Amino acid sequence: MTHRFGRLALLAAASLGLAALPAKAGVGDLLVAPTRVILDGGRGTQVLLNNIGEEEATYRLTAELRRMGEDGSLDDVETPNTTEKLARDMVIFAPRRITLPPNQPQAIRIAARAPAGVQDGEYRIHLLFRAIPKPRPVEERAQTEGLSFRLTPVYGVTIPVIVRLGRLEVQAAITDVRKVEQGERTAIAVDLTRSGQRSTYGRIDVFKEGEEEAIAFLNGVAIYPEINRRTVTLQVREDYQGPLTGKVKVEYRASPDEGSALIASTDAVLR
Repeated sequence: MTHRFGRLALLAAASLGLAALPAKAGVGDLLVAPTRVILDGGRGTQVLLNNIGEEEATYRLTAELRRMGEDGSLDDVETPNTTEKLARDMVIFAPRRITLPPNQPQAIRIAARAPAGVQDGEYRIHLLFRAIPKPRPVEERAQTEGLSFRLTPVYGVTIPVIVRLGRLEVQAAITDVRKVEQGERTAIAVDLTRSGQRSTYGRIDVFKEGEEEAIAFLNGVAIYPEINRRTVTLQVREDYQGPLTGKVKVEYRASPDEGSALIASTDAVLR
């Protein structure tokens, strides 16, 4: 299989029965859309895979458990708790192994089956789509050349699959807006706090008076239920030449498929 490291591509938007057009993410020669799935106890949904490479490719799908840290990192879970075990057993998907010719999409069916009596709440797995490398013939080399190895990179795409049961509430706030140094550049860091029964997800914008566009922003910011605080660092726009001092307004809004609703906001002064 031919892989091109870091290659990203855009797939023509396809309707998958979702409220809005799906997001897209690509790694190597695999494209996955959407990049986030929410199941609320109703009908299941689909995720679209597309092989954008030049050769036939085989992919394996597995359910992973990961926990978020306060820096936004997602660490593999070695000993799952009760909620994580329920999530793993609740989410079903098929097929779990597919072979795709070039430019051939295929839908993966995803659904949730909550056991009787399960407590209302949010349950989450991470679905990993990983390429299976084709076997390569062993190359004979002269004995004098010694032992040699060929490393074959294996690419994968991981998306969260979230199950929400019941009427879940969440509150969030933005605190401690400040400047931080990242290498040779100055960035803006904010602390997010969350309370309630479910996660938040969306985009953070930092606005400054006199500027039509946000001077800094970050998409895809989630705070999962296992944490109640997260620190996020936003890069300042490269074309912004104004001062990084004075009054700013910071907004945390839900993603467009959730109506871009305002989750939290605050006014602050950068010094």
